[in-house]
Amino acid sequence: MTAPLELDLEVEAGDWQREEIAAIEAAVIAALDGALANGALWDDNAVPTDGTEDEGDGASLLSVAPVIEVGVRLSDDASVQILNRDYRDKDKSTNVLSFAALESAEDAEAFMMAPDMPLMLGDIVIARETCSREAVEQKKPLKNHLVHLAVHGTLHLVGYDHMVDDEAEEMEELERQILAGLGIDDPYEPIEDEPN
Repeated sequence: MTAPLELDLEVEAGDWQREEIAAIEAAVIAALDGALANGALWDDNAVPTDGTEDEGDGASLLSVAPVIEVGVRLSDDASVQILNRDYRDKDKSTNVLSFAALESAEDAEAFMMAPDMPLMLGDIVIARETCSREAVEQKKPLKNHLVHLAVHGTLHLVGYDHMVDDEAEEMEELERQILAGLGIDDPYEPIEDEPN
């Protein structure tokens, strides 16, 4: 189990349903637990607070932080397009954006120098219209797609990426495991065409 989570969730724009918001919250928690089990943000100098390991063996920052902070903004295509343009030089909307606060080992070391401070992982922004279109195109329930994207975005906050094949395979496999634990089918299975 990760440290206690302080989730700052804001509905900025879009027609977000209460059950979707609850599912996104559960997805962030499950993603953090899955990342912890997979060894994310491991630091050899971190001292576990639960007494399960000897001092000096290390631990994940996700388990030693007094509090983990994550921001989630539920928005619309127009807002996400501006962020995508300004931060990624892509002038179009996308389904999810992640803005990680810990972008390097030095960032993690800085956290370890102040272990009583909350561990701010960063922010996730999800665009409702893009997600809705993709869910229809991929023939899956919108809520399941939103959960997948919340898991995907959260994993980016703790250092997972998919820019090279090996990293992509590791991230996708972890996503599959987390989603299976939430009762959601493999999002990477090919979409079957309807029979004629």
